[in-house]
Amino acid sequence: MQQSRACLLFVFTSVLLIMALSTPMSVSAQRRKPVPFDSSYYQTYPKLITGRVFFSQKYTSLRLRNTDNNRTLHYQPNNALNAGVGVTYGILTLNVGVPLRFVDPDNKDKGKTRSLDLQSHIYARKWVGDIFGQFYKGYYLRPKGKAAAPDEAYYTRPDLKVQMIGGALYRLFNSRQFSYRAAFLQNEWQKKSAGSFLLGGEVYYGTIRGDSALVPSEYADVFPQQDVRKARFWEVGPGAGYAYTWVLKKHFFLTGSATVNGDLSFIKEFEEDNTSRTRVTFSPNLIFRAVVGYNSDTWTANISWFGNRVSVGSATDDYRYIVSTGNYRLTVAKRFNPKGILRKRLRNAEEKLPIISTEGK
Repeated sequence: MQQSRACLLFVFTSVLLIMALSTPMSVSAQRRKPVPFDSSYYQTYPKLITGRVFFSQKYTSLRLRNTDNNRTLHYQPNNALNAGVGVTYGILTLNVGVPLRFVDPDNKDKGKTRSLDLQSHIYARKWVGDIFGQFYKGYYLRPKGKAAAPDEAYYTRPDLKVQMIGGALYRLFNSRQFSYRAAFLQNEWQKKSAGSFLLGGEVYYGTIRGDSALVPSEYADVFPQQDVRKARFWEVGPGAGYAYTWVLKKHFFLTGSATVNGDLSFIKEFEEDNTSRTRVTFSPNLIFRAVVGYNSDTWTANISWFGNRVSVGSATDDYRYIVSTGNYRLTVAKRFNPKGILRKRLRNAEEKLPIISTEGK
């Protein structure tokens, strides 16, 4: 029931963000002018469908860090590699994947993870938005053998839960020359190197909890949060960054993007004896994107990595909680021209979604 409500909240938030990014300010949508861009820097394909096949792996990991001695406990979910297909037309993208659990030979030794991982990345012409709904239960400790019993390969915590919802929104200042879509949606082609500054903010709410202390008893003397079994937090703050695509011979490219955020972190910790502590701290967070690949008029292939690092404060300055969310992906995509009744249906959709149309200058 909780995951169902979370899924509905995620969909509702996604719809609101899409409406905010795509709704024209004028009353008549038909009179809205297309957003101009420099066609000598990148090319758009508003009338073509982009179809793709991909392999990806999402994750939401947890680190418990002792800031005094820089020791870290790294909890990782037992997520499988996914294989899938997807399609993009204009601002609309749909991807569907299935897990390939037979790929990892140590899968059974890492315990079982139940997860609902909702990540939505929206690349409008002048804005980039990220929405997160992370609901994980069941983790194992890395590296292999750390804190594990003699007859076990990994220390597992089937009771450990990490839940986080939130999002980030940034203004893209050089949308005339720089395209996020070329790297991440494959429906545009960046032909010349260009970059852009980013400015915006983010907000998150989350919980970290287990049936017992988050720190294994073997490391109770090493980590100050040895008695903490639950932490509840929310964070909000502004951020700024930069994105750049380097293009070699028009076809080969490398895209990098990073935003650094300075958040106020409101944290409440609960110990095993049911006592609690509350504190407000400052948390530096990071969202980054990296893509390397090949692009052309019809075919494109790339390897991408999206990452979101949320650093959560604690009741003292001795330790922190770090929730890392992300996605690794290998993508091969092709653009093609829709025909027949599909072309007719898409034309009708274009009239209702004028943001799909673009205009080079």
